[in-house]
Amino acid sequence: MAQGMKIAAASAALMLVGAAPVPVAGPVTVTPAPATAAPGRPLPMRIGGRVVRQGTMAQRQWPGTYWEGAFRGQQAMFRVGAGDVVLNVSVDGTRVARLVKPQPGLYAVAGLRRGRHVLRVDVASESQSAPTAFGGLYAAGSATPLPLSPRARRIEFIGDSHTVGYANTSTRRDCTDAEVWATTDTSQGIGGVLGRRYDAEYRVNAISGRGIVRNYDGFAGDTVPIAYPFALFDKGARADDAGWHPQLIVIALGTNDFSTQLRSGERWANRAALHADYESTYVGFVRRLRAAHPRAHILLWATDMAEGEIAAETQKVAERLRATGDRRVGFVKVPGLALSACHYHPSTDDDRRIADAVASYVEAHPGVWSGR
Repeated sequence: MAQGMKIAAASAALMLVGAAPVPVAGPVTVTPAPATAAPGRPLPMRIGGRVVRQGTMAQRQWPGTYWEGAFRGQQAMFRVGAGDVVLNVSVDGTRVARLVKPQPGLYAVAGLRRGRHVLRVDVASESQSAPTAFGGLYAAGSATPLPLSPRARRIEFIGDSHTVGYANTSTRRDCTDAEVWATTDTSQGIGGVLGRRYDAEYRVNAISGRGIVRNYDGFAGDTVPIAYPFALFDKGARADDAGWHPQLIVIALGTNDFSTQLRSGERWANRAALHADYESTYVGFVRRLRAAHPRAHILLWATDMAEGEIAAETQKVAERLRATGDRRVGFVKVPGLALSACHYHPSTDDDRRIADAVASYVEAHPGVWSGR
């Protein structure tokens, strides 16, 4: 399990994926707009994830952020701000471009037939080292903005690299930091898979290498419960989650707490002390989530890694919470993952298997979406 992702210096190339079968007048193109181009009229947007507004731009750092807007016409634009990022651009649900470290500026989406379209831009990469910025979606040329209703279902995912989608598109385990960064795609991870399956808005609040009380191999850094309340990782501003009310919260934390042996000098005298701290802190974290979201179902899941230690400890947390009367807490063990991506991480096939396990829980609890 890697300690996080270092954004390596690499080519700031713009890579376009071949046009896909969306309703088009010709090939869909996503290209940098001329420097003199005006963006057009802003689209009303659905935003998935935490953002911090700074004038016309929005900073974000938690993974899996996305922006969606609707318009009628043949052209649209979006503005990219500073920061190394991989963006997946989709029109009407089909990806039309993948932008790798795009230069800041306006980008034009063209080649669409006349009619209504939905433009979506997903952040695929992880941004532990620094935030990145995005400047919104726009109707270009004669196109007109259209309203986009919020989705009825909402899911929050909290976790570590398994939730981020760390290198999930990689086909091998031996990778450089640059390869990990380039092959991470949160939109193809469990959040993206389940968001599409249930037509749900979702947030991914996860950091690779971090745990409940201990990070991978004991390295220094905020654990997820410490970082969670904040909009960005510098902890300069608390997250504004006032309008966010998920019906389902999916948590996977413990891999980094237990997948390595304790080092000399760490604060736990032995494994039993680590277990006790983990269970107590995890219970407290879930109780804070429960106070914020009284009607949500909270599902804890774990792999069978570390000889079952992670799953056993996570199950104890769920049992402690249920013993206090919280009947909307569940536990799911997900065994047998191939872990064929970089550094023995889940691949996109594994992500779908994890998503299936979560979906099985949802189907066994028909009151999830109604808050029962």
